[in-house]
Amino acid sequence: MEFSHLSGSGDIRMVDISQKKRTHRKAVAQGFISMQAATVQQIVNADIAKGNVLSAAKIAGIQAAKKTADLIPLCHNIDLTWIDIEFNQQKEGFLITTTVQAEYTTGVEMEALTAAAVSALTIYDMCKAVDKSMMIKDIKLLEKTGGKSG
Repeated sequence: MEFSHLSGSGDIRMVDISQKKRTHRKAVAQGFISMQAATVQQIVNADIAKGNVLSAAKIAGIQAAKKTADLIPLCHNIDLTWIDIEFNQQKEGFLITTTVQAEYTTGVEMEALTAAAVSALTIYDMCKAVDKSMMIKDIKLLEKTGGKSG
């Protein structure tokens, strides 16, 4: 198996995408943060002392998607055209779904995954004083479209 981020001699490198065709790219990712049911209610009722948890998590996730190339080595700096983050309230947590789009020569999977992870981390940070049982899990790519393979 050949890895695109390794040269023939095994040195790490950024993939050259200069000859790839610019197409519409989209990625959808998801993650879950579990917590006590009482914490879910505090978030919904805006009773968390640090402020509006889901609004802060949405902004953090959007910022993170835009900064993915600064966080993940060898990721390309992509001019994103749209980012959306949805929080689906569950009995014991929130399902986080992120959608990222761009017109570019490489995919936006890492941006969608980063947005999901940082959104969950922000919820964790804002609620850690009231719930020590929180767990971030199941961060995964759900969909990828655009380019040669999608």
